[in-house]
Amino acid sequence: MLDSWAIQSRPLQRPPTSDHWRTWLLLGGRGAGKTRAGAEWLAAGAEKGARLALVGPSLHDVREVMIEGPSGLRAVSPTDNKPRYEVSRRRLIWPKGGVAYAHSAEDPDSLRGPEFDGAWCDEFCAWPKGGDTLALLRMAVRRGEDPRLVVTTTPRPAPALRTLMAEAGVVVHRMTTAQNAENLAPTFLEHLLSVYGGTRLAAQELEGLVVDDREGALWRAADLARCRGARPPRLDRVVVAVDPPATQGGDACGVVVAGRLERSAFVLADWSQKGLSPDGWARKVAAAVAAFDAACVVAEVNQGGDMVRATLAAAECRVPIRMVRARVGKRARAEPVAALYEQGRVVHCAAFPELEEELMGLGGDTLGHSPDRADALVWALTELMLGEEGRVPRVRGL
Repeated sequence: MLDSWAIQSRPLQRPPTSDHWRTWLLLGGRGAGKTRAGAEWLAAGAEKGARLALVGPSLHDVREVMIEGPSGLRAVSPTDNKPRYEVSRRRLIWPKGGVAYAHSAEDPDSLRGPEFDGAWCDEFCAWPKGGDTLALLRMAVRRGEDPRLVVTTTPRPAPALRTLMAEAGVVVHRMTTAQNAENLAPTFLEHLLSVYGGTRLAAQELEGLVVDDREGALWRAADLARCRGARPPRLDRVVVAVDPPATQGGDACGVVVAGRLERSAFVLADWSQKGLSPDGWARKVAAAVAAFDAACVVAEVNQGGDMVRATLAAAECRVPIRMVRARVGKRARAEPVAALYEQGRVVHCAAFPELEEELMGLGGDTLGHSPDRADALVWALTELMLGEEGRVPRVRGL
């Protein structure tokens, strides 16, 4: 029992508990345990006799990593149901009846004929034509009562990954290398952090963040790594900023809580969520106001000021509502806030991976969705640090 995956695995290595997901996307750093999670999921399907697909960057990768690797399918399958690989037919056969066919992302047309109950896709960001291959695979995963996909990858700022993350029915789990340190060589993580800590490479390869590497990006991985710290015992003022979605089920509703103490700002929470109704996001904002004792709500009202105010009032949001309109582009609005980060005047009081990804991608065309979390953060810090409330009198001794 102690050797069972249910006991050994971490919560993020287990499939989502919701019944509504169609694609499970595991973003993880090197050695974070994402390959093991994908192999365990597919091996469980093989135990039930399912017909499955294995798709990797190349056939060599499928065999050496997904099948024969230390965290591959042969290693994780039970002793009484070890599969054998038929090279000529490129398929893995389990004694109890399950079968998995190997496919290369280099040859997406090979997915046009077959059909499967499920599929495991590894290192999606290394696929030559990620979006096209995934589309063909989805059309092939059509057997059984509940066909699903698992995608495991170390992230890169690829448009195909951004698009996948924004799709309906996709559940994203994020894992860092540090979370799996007990299963790695003792000096592995320590050495890499000493060499690459705080860099874009560390954020991508160790923390599993989608890092935008455009020249001239407003936020860099190193800046965000330096800004993490503890919440102070008290704050002068707290606000909740909300960027409401234009339509239900479209973009996420950005909800970010931030506070100010003297000349520094503290990002306290990111309660952003996708798929909320107007009443749903309004109640989330009201709950954030109550939880953090906020002084006001800052709401972007480009989609209708009276509607936003009325929706918040109906949700019993009983603090002043400051309505703001976006009169310039996102990058222009964000530049003064990015300067606060450069000055060391903003502290993130927890890990906010989705928010930090949007900040690093703000102003570019690689996000694949509206940066609602980042927009809400910009409005919150603008209100606290750059508006009238942020201009606090100071006395200096000469």
